[in-house]
Amino acid sequence: MPAKLLLPKEEYLASGIHIGMKQKTEHMKNFIYKVREDGLAVLNLSMIDERIKIASKFLARQEKILLVTRKSVAVYSLKKFAEVIGAKSVTGRFMPGTLTNPTYKNFYEANAVLIVDPVTDSQALREASKARVPVVAICDTFNEVKDIDFIIPANNKGKRSVATIFWILAREILSERGEIKSDKDFKYSIADFEGPDAG
Repeated sequence: MPAKLLLPKEEYLASGIHIGMKQKTEHMKNFIYKVREDGLAVLNLSMIDERIKIASKFLARQEKILLVTRKSVAVYSLKKFAEVIGAKSVTGRFMPGTLTNPTYKNFYEANAVLIVDPVTDSQALREASKARVPVVAICDTFNEVKDIDFIIPANNKGKRSVATIFWILAREILSERGEIKSDKDFKYSIADFEGPDAG
């Protein structure tokens, strides 16, 4: 019997988490379930689920997590995620030296970095690599994966999709840390991670 998904399949599909792009990189091919007639790649849902589980276990063990995004669709979700799990977030421009220059006033000695998109968050990715900080990244079918330690294959361009990923990660991390006993104890909804204008 297949392992139980972290979210019912219908809810996963409704979030669009599996919808990729027409562009596909070599490294992301393994995560593609099929390519539709219109050329759009569809990501493998069970692989997405499995990788969110693994990322949750890894992140739950890290004391100082830095969350980074320049993508406007992800800003609210990322900040909510940071608040719920007790992590630091950087949205908008990632200032050079944040991870590599101890004399910079906003220097942060992270144990792990999570980025929403290797393209828009390339500065953070480069610095994390230089500082030898493990990077977890949400990667769509068009993303290159150089310097990324762990890939969560998913739609990183849709607000609902990104909110769904962060909502599940938050719940699973709190569960791993023993801060909640069951899913019922997790008091947030996916809409809480989408923002005030979520309909």
